[in-house]
Amino acid sequence: MVEEEHAQSDAMRGAVPPPEDHWRPYADNFRDDPRRAGDPMVQRLLKFLGPNDTLMDVGAGGGRLALPLALHCRGVVAVEPSASMASVLQQQAQESGINNVSLTQSSWEDAQVEPADLVLCSHVVYVIREIDAFIRKLDSHARQRVVIVVYNAPPQSQIYPLWQRVHGQDRLALPSLPQLLEVLEELGIDPQVDELPPQPPRGYDSLQQAVEQLNRRLYLAPGSPEAVRLEQLLPEMVVEKGGVLQIKDAEPLRPSLVWWRPKHPIVGVG
Repeated sequence: MVEEEHAQSDAMRGAVPPPEDHWRPYADNFRDDPRRAGDPMVQRLLKFLGPNDTLMDVGAGGGRLALPLALHCRGVVAVEPSASMASVLQQQAQESGINNVSLTQSSWEDAQVEPADLVLCSHVVYVIREIDAFIRKLDSHARQRVVIVVYNAPPQSQIYPLWQRVHGQDRLALPSLPQLLEVLEELGIDPQVDELPPQPPRGYDSLQQAVEQLNRRLYLAPGSPEAVRLEQLLPEMVVEKGGVLQIKDAEPLRPSLVWWRPKHPIVGVG
């Protein structure tokens, strides 16, 4: 599924090469107050962490989870390949006075890191080609638990209806929770699955912001017939809810925590 989805993306992108850092236009959107209250994801993850425990956050992004969790444990190793995301994480840590987070700027596949008590991987597995090896490495680096956070559907599924209207073809879907559970079963892992409250569909502050962001997510070149088509049809495909614009009939995404005790923990670097 991942290969087919990526091939479709490349075909829509045409001759324009993919960006070196896909997250650069979005990195600032991943800032959040590490000391915020009432975040159900953070509160649930804290049940896995004690004050003397260590955490490894694989695909830590801008630190939305790593930083608040760092306030409640001995230390955090954040593994993040994106330079723009890593920069946001480091800035947020410095501004918030959090000094027990170390950064490994690397893909998980190439990361050389020590094991941790809890290994967390949030909203990463959708795009992983060699998912078996990826999960085995998560498992081997956890002393106590592995936790994968994943949606019930692909993160971009809320804009899939636009693909047919703009590109004239259905969007090929990435794997999500159902496929992850199949992989874990094949690996002999029997996880617990804890559902969290659904998250509202993505919102846009204005029609112009929606056009700009969707142009990137639909791989549209400025001024192309497809970009013109999007701008023409978008007003009829959005609805205002709670002061923001949302794609009409977009289904909320429901995150789940998929967790288990490691089968093959290791000692030392790997």
